[in-house]
Amino acid sequence: MSMLHTGGGVTAHRLLLGSQLRRLREARGVTREEAGYSIRASESKISRMELGRVGFKERDVADLLTLYGVDQGEERTTLLGLIAEANAVSWWHGYEDVVPTWFHTYLGLEEAAASIASYEIQFVPGLLQTEAYARAVVLLGRHNATPQEVDRRVAVRMRRQQLLASGRAPALHAVIDEAALRRPCGGPQVMRGQLEHLISAAGRPEVVLQVVPLGTDLPGAEAGAFSVLGFAEPELPDVVYLEQFTSALYLDRPAEVAEYTAALQRLSEASLTPEDSLALLRSVLGDI
Repeated sequence: MSMLHTGGGVTAHRLLLGSQLRRLREARGVTREEAGYSIRASESKISRMELGRVGFKERDVADLLTLYGVDQGEERTTLLGLIAEANAVSWWHGYEDVVPTWFHTYLGLEEAAASIASYEIQFVPGLLQTEAYARAVVLLGRHNATPQEVDRRVAVRMRRQQLLASGRAPALHAVIDEAALRRPCGGPQVMRGQLEHLISAAGRPEVVLQVVPLGTDLPGAEAGAFSVLGFAEPELPDVVYLEQFTSALYLDRPAEVAEYTAALQRLSEASLTPEDSLALLRSVLGDI
């Protein structure tokens, strides 16, 4: 099993810059030891840089690019320009009291993803939750949380959704079990608002929403809830995100990603079409 490092410092920009440096080093036939020597560092530091586990000094990156034969031109300018983004403090660091370290990696990947496809069993996907519904979900999992903690957890979820209103919104494909839509999370008024929000979201060009109707034989559902994040940059591998109770797994080995992608395809094929899913959403809304 291949897993991304899940430390709080990993972001898509760090992964991208690190993978580019690794590609250039290998193309030049330079060992990690030789690269480390050129910047007065150890082989292990080069490894951490290439895996996106540490920040980047401009001098180090510039020296490595020169070593790898990229001493001028657009590629050098582009890679040096990535340093500031790779080292930037992300917005979620202001919520470290309520955002666990293992979730920082997901937030960084979500911000940079060109596509997000997910299968949800229990709840509406976080990017499509209303504030009232998100609050009800937080309260379900945090019975002893203070009102301030609840507010901040909800604020994080709402802040994530700003991505959908930006000019770089990812293509979002959500496959949702009908049981999640009928589960009375927060009560009738909250559920009505959430269903109305989903109906509205389903009309957006970048959103594909499908519902798995109750009683459907689900090929691929044995995996449980999961998400597959894809990126525009070919150097960044697709990542499967599996959230657990107190941690998460990030899988990026192509064979593993392919298994989950195929499972999601089977689930999509077993689901209602987007048009029929919209009709079901309206039906569920009418039943409340």
